[in-house]
Amino acid sequence: MLSTWSPRALAAQRIMAGLLFLEHGLIKMIGFPGPGPETLPPMILTAGLIETFGGLLIVLGLFTRPAAFLSSGLMAAAYFIGHAGGGFWPSANGGEAAILYCFVFLYIFVAGPGAWALDNRRGGAAGVATHA
Repeated sequence: MLSTWSPRALAAQRIMAGLLFLEHGLIKMIGFPGPGPETLPPMILTAGLIETFGGLLIVLGLFTRPAAFLSSGLMAAAYFIGHAGGGFWPSANGGEAAILYCFVFLYIFVAGPGAWALDNRRGGAAGVATHA
């Protein structure tokens, strides 16, 4: 039974993480669904673009592994650039989400997209052993 549900659970995790990541990007880029900054420094603009398009690709399960790898790296950089200087403990420096995204996307990079992914329709290495 677990082998049947495992790709579906992975897909559910991929879709939800991608949607939340997409939301972070949309707030930065267009101020939706909440107020975003008026102007963006180049580094934040780059992060917003990666969050928006990476999140969308992860939700769709399209080019999932490269999008997840790039997103994981972005979150590692975000932690060390924006949070780690605020103290050792992630709960004190506000970096819990960045760490969690980093490792969730790293897992998706390694495990693949799971079920319900466009990568599975494309075939090739991206969809191997992830069909459900």
